[in-house]
Amino acid sequence: MDKVAVLIPCYNEEKTIGKVISDFWNNLPEGSVIYVYDNNSTDDTVKIAEQAGAIVRHEKRQGKGNVIRRMFHEIDARCYIMVDGDDTYPAEYAQKLIHKILIEEEDMVIADRLSSTYSKENKRPFHNIGNNLVRDMINLLFHCDMKDIMTGYRAFSYQFVKSFPVLSSGFEIETEMSIHAIDKKMAISSQVIEYRDRPEGSVSKLNTYADGFKVLKTIGSLVKTYKPRLFFGLLALLLALISVGFFIPVMMEYLSTGLVPNFPTLIMCGFVMIAAIQSLYSGLILETIQHKNRQDFELQLHAIRDRELQLLKEEHAHE
Repeated sequence: MDKVAVLIPCYNEEKTIGKVISDFWNNLPEGSVIYVYDNNSTDDTVKIAEQAGAIVRHEKRQGKGNVIRRMFHEIDARCYIMVDGDDTYPAEYAQKLIHKILIEEEDMVIADRLSSTYSKENKRPFHNIGNNLVRDMINLLFHCDMKDIMTGYRAFSYQFVKSFPVLSSGFEIETEMSIHAIDKKMAISSQVIEYRDRPEGSVSKLNTYADGFKVLKTIGSLVKTYKPRLFFGLLALLLALISVGFFIPVMMEYLSTGLVPNFPTLIMCGFVMIAAIQSLYSGLILETIQHKNRQDFELQLHAIRDRELQLLKEEHAHE
């Protein structure tokens, strides 16, 4: 088991990967290992990473989420640091992130860009808007105070990594991580960092609109999963309003003439109201199931903790 494992997902980062690895070597404690997971790069990313002293592994399925899934499955460490290979996140903050995981026993530490230089350094204005929008939506929906949802610089405990079910395949993975940690009431903290934009010649793989839409879609899906009473309650309210909205003219006509000339509308109103009631009860049932899942998750954490202690004992026995 590594003391600290730095995990760097990479796709065509030959301009920056060497510097990123070198910077982290200069800021890591003894017993640390740097892993670069190559995601079908067509440039010299792999060669440069190996020359810089990193352990290079490969993930053939394209997408950051797929890379992180493999990382989390394969690596055992007391502390994990995940960072992009584009040299936008300073390695000088690594020691603070490690301290929060190993000494303060946090489960996830978020490197907060938005509270410092991100809006000035980032040259893509829609990224600023998108980051703030996603953060504010999640804080509102999940009643939390996250400072930066989509940062690619984080530290994790063994318990978080081995209990996190990676479902996303792309850049929406950071949003999924954040919501999972919030829902499971894991220990989360932030560390404000200085952000710097990509150096000249380095190209972002993030598509502002396409990936932004995927993130919003992911939020909706995760709200349905983690907050089913809220999701299906809002759906029930919408359906009920539609039903009542179409029913009122029919009712007014009946009160004034004693006739119901629009029977199809009346029947439609009845079916839509039934759908609203079904949606409401579906949300209540799924909320009960979600509560049971949280109880099972707590038991799962005990098993993961026991596995971590076993790995540590084996490591000490070999020393």
